[in-house]
Amino acid sequence: MIQIDFRNRTYVCPFCGHAQAYYGTHDSVQNGKYKNCSPIPEENQESSFIIYTFECNNNSCQKISVTAINRTTKKQIDIVPQIVMKHYPEYIPEQIRQDYEEAALILESSPKAAATLLRRCLQGMIHDYWEIHEKNLNAEITSLNGKVSPVQWKALDALRKVGNIGAHMEKDVNLIIDIEPGEAKKLLSLIELLFEKWYIARHDEEALLADIIEIADEKDAERKSV
Repeated sequence: MIQIDFRNRTYVCPFCGHAQAYYGTHDSVQNGKYKNCSPIPEENQESSFIIYTFECNNNSCQKISVTAINRTTKKQIDIVPQIVMKHYPEYIPEQIRQDYEEAALILESSPKAAATLLRRCLQGMIHDYWEIHEKNLNAEITSLNGKVSPVQWKALDALRKVGNIGAHMEKDVNLIIDIEPGEAKKLLSLIELLFEKWYIARHDEEALLADIIEIADEKDAERKSV
């Protein structure tokens, strides 16, 4: 969901993560589609909305985002983009972040391609975080058995299997297995969970431990100076 602070008139661009004051325009719409954007979900089409349009002032971005606020319930429904990616720190490798961001952007329009990108993202994390390199992702996930919880291991293997639908042709070329946007979104949420549990948790732990060691060193220095 696009982060908007209406009180202070600021928002965070969902494309580049730049926080800024907004001077966005707004309009009203009732029943159906707003201009050239994706339609408001059918279950909300009988309601009246205020539509907010924002243009990012980051020179390297300048993308337009659009959100709808239900006048009655105050519920926010993002129209552009419909899937809002999270922005992660640079200590997560750039290629892994790029695969995640691309998957988020195409999730609604091409969930099968998004699932394939998230499979690739998982493999990149196994290579980088766990330093495991095997002949294929199946073998690499097998090597993770015992290093993560049993339910997490099963979920990682499940992501691999779903991602394979887009990555590999079925033996019967007439067999079509689709992936729904909601299903791809769950895969995206798993990657976000792994970012938190693996990279961010490790970084925060290392920073905390370093701070504590530094405090002890400073106290020792004070003691010796007396």
